[in-house]
Amino acid sequence: MPVTAEDLSVPAAELTIVGHYDNAPGYATRRPAGSPSWLLLWTEAGAGFVAQGGASFEVRAGDLAVLGSGVPQYYRVLPGAERWRFWWVHFQPRPSWTAWLGPFARGDGCHLVGDVPVGVRGRMGLAFERALQDARWVPGAPLPDAYRPVAAPAAARVPAVVLAGPVRELVLGAVEEAIVLATASARPEGVRRPDEGDERVRRALALIAAEPGAAHSVASLARAVALSPSRFAHLFAAETGRSPMRAVREARVRHAASLLEVTDLDVGQVAAASGFVSPFHFSRAFSREYGMPPRDYRARRRPPS
Repeated sequence: MPVTAEDLSVPAAELTIVGHYDNAPGYATRRPAGSPSWLLLWTEAGAGFVAQGGASFEVRAGDLAVLGSGVPQYYRVLPGAERWRFWWVHFQPRPSWTAWLGPFARGDGCHLVGDVPVGVRGRMGLAFERALQDARWVPGAPLPDAYRPVAAPAAARVPAVVLAGPVRELVLGAVEEAIVLATASARPEGVRRPDEGDERVRRALALIAAEPGAAHSVASLARAVALSPSRFAHLFAAETGRSPMRAVREARVRHAASLLEVTDLDVGQVAAASGFVSPFHFSRAFSREYGMPPRDYRARRRPPS
């Protein structure tokens, strides 16, 4: 009979354990000596109360709590809540994770990434589904074509325990995806630098940088940040000193320069991949920015071997 997390009041440090609970009032876990492993709690619905050392906080849908090892911890369904539905993972973190979680530290090894944007939550849920399903994978056997929520949560979401090897790395990869998504999309409580500027403009710049070749327009960018086109264009220019479409053009040219340097795509293909309507328009925009045509730029940056 397989070992589950319920058999392990204090999970062993070397184990990676993935599970999903949907608990009613009365559920609680207390570890007076803490846990030798780290613990992640991702709340899907309902509410919980989490305490570790001298830190404590409530968690609700869209909150990711990450608890370090070796500190007394206690968590339960929040009094007054009807349920607490959450994913949990016991793990040892990869070195890079602590830097991502650092801005969300609450003390005594606690981290709270609060109110992850709604648009990110579905992707995070799928990451945990993948972690659970990969934890049961036998190397050499086929992997699922797609990872979807299981049909019968109570029966199919029995916690899975992984000791080591490639399966553990797959599970940690899924957990890493969830941590990256949460920490990259949420803002640490009370943290905002004065030089950051308007959040809506920063969001528009991020959209442009993420996909410079997309069919961006003033209207589409304004819609993405919930502003009218005229208000968005005015705010963007005031914050950045340039128009939205100039920013799009500059991002496309930078993207094209990277493609010219590291790929063998011809100029027409680079133009299309960077969002330009024709090689002619691309060449003119590129020459204006870099002072030379795309072919000359490639020749200078990639001399014959």
